[in-house]
Amino acid sequence: MNTTTSARPAHDIHDISLADQGRLRTEWAGQRMPVLERIRERFEQERPLEGKRVAACLHVTTETANLMVTLKAAGAEVLLCASNPLSTQDDVAAHLVRDHGIGVFAVRGETDDVYYEHIRDALAFRPDISMDDGADLVGSLHMIALERWDDLAGPVRDWVMELDADERQTLVDGVVGSTEETTTGVIRLKAMEKDDVLRFPVIAVNDSLTKHLFDNRYGTGQSTLDGIIRATNVLIAGSTVVVAGYGWCGRGFAMRARGMGANVIVTEVDPLKALEAVMDGYRVMTMEEAAPIGDIFCTLTGNLHVLREEHFRAMKDGAIVCNSGHFNVEIDLESLLRISEGNPTEVRNSVEEYRIDGSGVYLIGQGRLVNLAAAEGHPAAVMDMSFANQCLGAEFLVQNISSLERRVYTVPDAIDREIARLKLESMGSNVDILTEEQERYLASWDQGT
Repeated sequence: MNTTTSARPAHDIHDISLADQGRLRTEWAGQRMPVLERIRERFEQERPLEGKRVAACLHVTTETANLMVTLKAAGAEVLLCASNPLSTQDDVAAHLVRDHGIGVFAVRGETDDVYYEHIRDALAFRPDISMDDGADLVGSLHMIALERWDDLAGPVRDWVMELDADERQTLVDGVVGSTEETTTGVIRLKAMEKDDVLRFPVIAVNDSLTKHLFDNRYGTGQSTLDGIIRATNVLIAGSTVVVAGYGWCGRGFAMRARGMGANVIVTEVDPLKALEAVMDGYRVMTMEEAAPIGDIFCTLTGNLHVLREEHFRAMKDGAIVCNSGHFNVEIDLESLLRISEGNPTEVRNSVEEYRIDGSGVYLIGQGRLVNLAAAEGHPAAVMDMSFANQCLGAEFLVQNISSLERRVYTVPDAIDREIARLKLESMGSNVDILTEEQERYLASWDQGT
């Protein structure tokens, strides 16, 4: 990826002097993102996002940096804030600001108030298009539209209340569409559509096959295990690993844990997914049954309080708990603190010990995304496809905005398949092409044996 020096934009980052390190790591990731590189080369010629302002609320990583540069190559003016307080790579933020003139508002370990100050900064950018990972940016925008002031985070509410009614309306009406990266965000957006409050079309990037079949399964599987190992240095082989949730992320993590020799237990609320887990060779039981058995617990459900007080009390001494869902709500942290004997003790980087009834329960990464709180997130090679979907989803929005309704759309099948084709090509693999005879056969209903 070519580095270009631009005027330094408004920003809030940890340390601009980290930019050299960030540049090297971003270029390393870029070498493993050939699909995004192909798209960037086309965007530089066609400029499909010329004059558009794109506010992105995503994990600030080396892979995201390559996405931001691609959006800028498409002609967009870009601002980036973090979608999680513990996922920012400070050196990458510095590189984007110094070398690409992209405004970044993200600091690793920022408080919740600072996190929402940065959401405010993204809104104040007055974007035409938003990109979300968890729907915090879009959610805040809709709370403004609905005048639900009490549901807004303090920094956003304070800023909005200083605007007059016309300015608020212009802010809300200025966004013509959005893209959403992750399962949790898509769930929230579909709920908004169901309640008839969604104000613009949204491309559910997460629902494209080249995203969730690979990013959620292989990316989450590897990076979650990576985060657990980096934080704890425990031996996975022979351990009993409890996987809460058997969606694509849970499938991926269960597969990788078993591949390293773990005895894997799956907990589920959906009987179909639970049945699939049984057929895949895992033990399936309730969390109540699994709590006394497990050595390592990981939540990947997108739901609230999957691990609760009764589970913590039942866990063996030395149990490790972590979360790989988007928000830090899957582990009931308030109950964990309330029942613990005194304040938690940090025993390793990103690991806190809670003493409960004489036993130690170890929490990784404050209950936030373990693959980013304790590791580097998904490998670049898999994010290549995810962020190709983001770029092409944004382009699709701009090209079709006049015909799109206020609803959640999947990425068109033609885009999905083109991304798969480009990825295969970059890996040196090819697929067969149907003959005319085969096409006629598949299109017919009256041909027998």
